[in-house]
Amino acid sequence: MITPVLPTYKRAPLAFDRGKGMRVYTEDGREFLDFGAGVAVTSLGHAHPRLVEALTEQANKLWHTSNLYVIPGQEKLAKRLTDATFADTVFFTNSGAEALECSIKMARKYHAAKGNPERFHIITFDGAFHGRTLATIAAGGQAKYIEGFGPKVAGFDQVPFGDEKALLEAITPATAGILIEPIQGEGGLRPVPPKMLKRLREICDEHGILLLLDEVQCGVGRTGKLFAHEWAGVTPDIMAIAKGIGGGFPVGACLATENAAQGMTAGTHGSTFGGNPLAMAVANAVLDVVLADGFLANVQTRGLNFKQKLAALKDSHPDIIEDIRGDGLMMGLKTKVPNTDLIAAAIDQQLLTIAAGDNVVRLLPPLIVTDEDLSEAVAKLDRACQSLTSKRG
Repeated sequence: MITPVLPTYKRAPLAFDRGKGMRVYTEDGREFLDFGAGVAVTSLGHAHPRLVEALTEQANKLWHTSNLYVIPGQEKLAKRLTDATFADTVFFTNSGAEALECSIKMARKYHAAKGNPERFHIITFDGAFHGRTLATIAAGGQAKYIEGFGPKVAGFDQVPFGDEKALLEAITPATAGILIEPIQGEGGLRPVPPKMLKRLREICDEHGILLLLDEVQCGVGRTGKLFAHEWAGVTPDIMAIAKGIGGGFPVGACLATENAAQGMTAGTHGSTFGGNPLAMAVANAVLDVVLADGFLANVQTRGLNFKQKLAALKDSHPDIIEDIRGDGLMMGLKTKVPNTDLIAAAIDQQLLTIAAGDNVVRLLPPLIVTDEDLSEAVAKLDRACQSLTSKRG
């Protein structure tokens, strides 16, 4: 018999009642250190006072009017995002998948508006994950997500990750752009080397196509810069963001240059709930914190410390951990045992982590993490690895 909640998730047998900072609590009072952050969503931890204040204040004023009218919070957030990034304009959504849909539509519309509607193909990379809509599963190209939902949406051409020759061969007169995550999240915490991102920018310029970045998971401070692509010193034409920008409230956005957005005129795209007053209040509060002096520098420091601690953990458990991946506070452990085994062992130690592709365990702590939290998490992982070694022995 099917459950009242559609059974599309294999859920851990845990239900949380409340959270505070880096920790969440079950109804019976058990405390867990959260190094999953709701899949990189609760960027400022649980019940952050600045976010609670912003949401409560807005909830007492106005929840929804629709995009038929001016929403002052949108105007404020869009200006802050454009001032802080490459972008000239922003479209607000409710999720990362919607932000990617807008990005894909914008890239196609850009060429159509210039009289080239045949240029609608987007090149993507093996291991990518861009969402669960029909278009974004096609963009990701992973068979496990596409199976049973065919036919696959046309217009997406996958090439091997890091293979420039294959990429160049994939570019045709029908190509509209290249879409890539600066760090693959679901795909196994694989960073794109800065040299490769720079080369992608050059290729797009050489061929008159657009560079689209998916920073849904790696953006909004997770690597120690506001956005991960900044480390490479390049700028995209279009970028999708979500997750961390809402700190737990559903918010997404598509950022673009004026040139890339030239085809997106009135009536070409829309959203009932996108950019609603509640979401905008929370997202503006997130930026209040993330853009404050010293915050991102602190993330960089914590990220370096975390990487060093995880390297030592790997050295202590070579039978369990094969490799350390990622940047900043977006790290992964490629394991020699099933990643689900380590995740379960970590839960036994009251530590929350997240699975990723290529047999990787993701570690995505809130950006407010302290050195003490990092030490505690690594100690829990150490005990989890010890328990797995004992079982194998």
